[in-house]
Formats: sequence, C-alpha cells, structure tokens
Amino acid sequence: METLFDLPGKKFRINEIESMSGETDFWDDRNKAQAILKEQASLKESVENWQQMNDDLDDVEVLQELSKEENDEELRSEAIQKYHEILAAVEKFEFKKVLGDVDDPRNAIVSINSGAGGTEAQDWADMLFRMYLRYAESNGYKTQILDLQDGDEAGIKSATIIVEGEYAYGYLKGESGVHRLVRISPFDSNKRRHTSFASVYVTPEVDDSIEVNINDKDLRVDTFRASGKGGQHINKTDSAIRITHLPTGIVSSCQNERSQHQNRANAMKILKAKLYELEREKQRALLDEKNSAKMEISWGSQIRSYVLHPYRMVKDHRTNFEDSNADAVLDGELEKLIKSYLLFNSTENQV
Repeated sequence: METLFDLPGKKFRINEIESMSGETDFWDDRNKAQAILKEQASLKESVENWQQMNDDLDDVEVLQELSKEENDEELRSEAIQKYHEILAAVEKFEFKKVLGDVDDPRNAIVSINSGAGGTEAQDWADMLFRMYLRYAESNGYKTQILDLQDGDEAGIKSATIIVEGEYAYGYLKGESGVHRLVRISPFDSNKRRHTSFASVYVTPEVDDSIEVNINDKDLRVDTFRASGKGGQHINKTDSAIRITHLPTGIVSSCQNERSQHQNRANAMKILKAKLYELEREKQRALLDEKNSAKMEISWGSQIRSYVLHPYRMVKDHRTNFEDSNADAVLDGELEKLIKSYLLFNSTENQV
C-alpha cells in the first residue's frame, strides 16, 4: 500500500513545505504561499487517510484471527464487512489519480437552465437542481444557492449553486451539457409522453491565487427585485444583482443574499469563474464542444438521456454507459455515471 500511495514521497514533500514555510520570505508572495500550504494540507489528508486504512486493515486481521479461534460467525461477518469498506476506500483513492487537472480539486459552480418548453422544461430543470443537491449531500459536500429563478407555473427557469468540497469540480465537470428527459407528463391531462431539455454548466470556483482581469468599463450592472416564492432561498428586496460582461456577453446574477453588496460579490465570483473557464477552454481548443452554454438546448446536442417511459433508463451518450435505476440517479446517485465518464475521458486523452 505504501507504494500505491507513494507514502515516502508525500511525507518528504510535507517536510519540505514545513521547512519552506519557516523561511523569512515565504509570505512575500501571499498567493503562492497560500497555494503551497493548500498543497501541504491535501498531502497531510492523504497520509492520514492511508494511516486510517492501514489501521483498519490491522483491525480486520485481528478480527479474522479471533473469528477462527472462537469459530464466531458474527466476528467473521464483521471482518468481511470492514475488508470491503477498505477496498472501497482504496478504490476511491486510486480513482483520484484520474483527477489530475489543476482545477479538479476546486469547488464547483453549477448552473442549471431550462430549455424551450415552458412548464415541462422548467420542472425538469428543478429535478436536476434537486438531483445535484442530493448528490452533494450524500457525498459530504456543502452547497450554497446563489441564484434561483422560479418557473412561471412550476419548477425553475434557472439556478446557480456552489458545491464546496475536495475535488467537487473534478467530479462534476463532466455534467456540463444538455440533459434530456422522456416521461409521461404530469402536466398533461391526456397523459402523453413529453421530451424536455435543460442545460448544465459547471465551472471551477476561482480563488485569490488565480488572477482574472476584469475592467469595470466592460461591465453592465443591473439591480432588480428578487423573483420567486421567497422563503429561505430568496430575499425579495431590490438587492438582486445581474452583471453582464459586455465583451463576451456572459451574464451572472445573484439574488440570494440580504444585501446588494453581498449579491454583487457573489455575482462577480460567478463571472470570474466563467471567464476563467472560458479562457481555459480556448487554450484547450475545445470551446465549442465543451461549453454547454453555447449548445442549443434541444434534439441532437444532449450528453445524457433520462428515460422514464416506456422503460426506465439513464444513458450517457458520450460513453454509452447505461444505468437502469433511473429513480436512484434522479435521487442523486450519480457515482457510476460520473466515474464512467471520467475514466472514458481519461482513456480518450491518452490515445
């Protein structure tokens, strides 16, 4: 296991950073210093995780020996259960090797927009909104709702949330694109089958270690009253902010905070992240393919289909991976779909 995790290398780097942080000029470049300390924290977490798995493995060996000596089926079952838990932890650690992009460890900003189709599409956007909130909750991520525009009759027109946690962007980046739903409409009295579309756009949250130059003269800032049903997510005052970046046409908005100042700060955070991702995609020469905001939210452009009638199936059209438990997926169980895409994308990049 030490070879798998490169334990000596991680410990050496932790000690190296420890020495560097003691130098008198370490904080001369504050952004660089913060990035180095963040790397150290991540390495320490990896070492602690390895130590925990190693301790758990020792416990399994003890349980196994005791179960043999005492011929105890309960102890044997406990040993088997703990062993499978360790295997799952090792698999999760190994999988992180796929997440090697510089932005993968960052928080994720997830934007959801309903496509054409009125109430049907807006209800579908709301289902996706709930799906990602449930995914975040079940994986220990924190979420913050920055913007939420209710639909005219049901559902939502759009939503923006920050998913906070280790590798949130790395796991969720493959969700960018058009998502298609096929079902018997709950809004159709004739119980006909409908197809709805919504787009998802995921960007990494940009911290102070990354410089994104934004000129004030390139911005149009509009204030408006927050829309929607109110409640804990929406503050219905004239404090909502919409910022348009004129050179690119990128729009960001926030209406969830109580003050105009807070909403403006969050809207700028979203704009900064979108501009950063735009530049990254240009550098990768894949802007037209990967920027789901540029895709037509309709037939032929979807990355994934969720079919609830006449059968139940979720299919990713990029990898052809299928999950027959559509209800579980819509309840936030996205691990299989996410991992299949990331592994597929990793293999494609190596070819």
